[in-house]
Amino acid sequence: MNYKWLGRESYELVWHRLQAEADAVALGDAEEIILSCEHEPVYTTGRRGVDNRLGDRLPAPMIQSDRGGEMTFHGPDQLMLYPVINLRLREIGVKAYVHLLEQSCIELLKWLGVDAERRCGFPGVWTIEGKVAALGVRVTRGVAYHGMALNVDVDPAWFAAINPCGLQSGIVSISCFIEPVPLPELAERWRQLLTDLLEQR
Repeated sequence: MNYKWLGRESYELVWHRLQAEADAVALGDAEEIILSCEHEPVYTTGRRGVDNRLGDRLPAPMIQSDRGGEMTFHGPDQLMLYPVINLRLREIGVKAYVHLLEQSCIELLKWLGVDAERRCGFPGVWTIEGKVAALGVRVTRGVAYHGMALNVDVDPAWFAAINPCGLQSGIVSISCFIEPVPLPELAERWRQLLTDLLEQR
């Protein structure tokens, strides 16, 4: 499986690349790939949409994406993991794939010495202090793209402007528990953990 660390990139640029990668994988013209990056500050919504009046008072642009999930923030010191995976070829259901994504993040946090878990009915990954990773995927022609956002050392003021993922409060970063790890190093470890989980199926 291919892998690419993109550094800091705009959300729209990476989103359009994910769509192109997913199309190529679906057609059999490209291998699966995992992209990792951090974004310039942006608020995104999933296909459920959001009250557009929020856009007038948000401290960063707002984009309606084609992923699942509700409104959240992406920006500096948040690690994005964007796998483009052929679920049809691998014979993995969407729920099982979401479980794998969450498990890869839980194992990454365990590697860092941070206890984390799932919460029934609430996609993502949680610590005792609150939600540390959000999740949103899209599946088209049997290929999944988008992925997860892990808060490494995000300024909480960005989340204060919204109800992220429908939550009133309780968004935390890894830095609440440990010294932050450089994003490229963290991304490489996360990629390996997810790849191992996929290959173990």
